Amino acid sequence: MSDVELEPAIAAELFGDRIEVARAFTAALAREGEERGLIGPLELPRLWTRHILNSVIAAPLFSGSVADIGSGAGLPGIVLAIARPDVRWTLIEPMERRVTWLNEQVAALALTNVEVVRARAEEVRRPEGFDVVTARAVSALRTLIPITAPLVRDGGELTLLKGMNAANEIDAAQKQIKKFRLSRVRVEVLGEGVLPETTRVVRAVVRG
Repeated sequence: MSDVELEPAIAAELFGDRIEVARAFTAALAREGEERGLIGPLELPRLWTRHILNSVIAAPLFSGSVADIGSGAGLPGIVLAIARPDVRWTLIEPMERRVTWLNEQVAALALTNVEVVRARAEEVRRPEGFDVVTARAVSALRTLIPITAPLVRDGGELTLLKGMNAANEIDAAQKQIKKFRLSRVRVEVLGEGVLPETTRVVRAVVRG
């Protein structure tokens, strides 16, 4: 696995005393991710920069109970659960082989703050709602809002990790933003001057 990206120095700073757990997860993803269809072969040389650090930089934005929609390889859910053991994480993923991987990692990393649910977001019923719902690289905002906003408690937040087109996605989702009563919709850029690649997060208050 010589083509796997070396751990950037900033990783230990961002994960603090949880860095060893983050290293174990990253090593497992590097070792098994491509073979198990979790990440593509081109992702190994940028595994830390593009995926692990891109996820963990958002860790301070979360509190209480959080649902990660379409957790897949555990990005951002497992990474954030490692960094924030004080937050309760529910990883929602419909594909069986990915659910198997997530459960394996929860056990291997002793993540007592994580529950894995095999389901589509639309099938999840939590009457009390989640404090925050997140997702990363799942779909365009106009498609994502209708499946994430209903899971958020009144006054809770959407905190969605998006790409360079985040602002354009907000413009294209005005109909859904209005329908699901989102307010304070904005893009926050994280990691400027800290990470090689910044992370864009679309944040919004749901109802409230």
